[in-house]
Amino acid sequence: MNSLVFHALAAAAPAAAPTNGRPPWADIVSSPMSLVFLLLLIFMYFSWNSKRKQDRQKQRMIDEMKKGDRVQTIGGILGTVVEVRDGEVLVKVDESNNTKIKFSRSAINRVVEEEKAG
Repeated sequence: MNSLVFHALAAAAPAAAPTNGRPPWADIVSSPMSLVFLLLLIFMYFSWNSKRKQDRQKQRMIDEMKKGDRVQTIGGILGTVVEVRDGEVLVKVDESNNTKIKFSRSAINRVVEEEKAG
């Protein structure tokens, strides 16, 4: 009976695949999916790095904002900076009525660059 159990276990055990002298990780590296995964990682790195660079540039622009700059808010309102404080900006939005609105610094989308007449 013991030999019958031994033969059954031996038949059920998978045979070891020949390695041909290659390490097990070589099959993973040579797979086409590994190339796709590597390209995906590279793409994610560059897009993440680009986003970080844009965020730093926007933060620098907002930090350097000063009186007299033309700005656009995240709501699309265009105006001229009258006063800059730590957390807020006073923007003049209408020249004829002298209308001014206070905005949080984070509500400023960009400083509008005036196009220079050529």
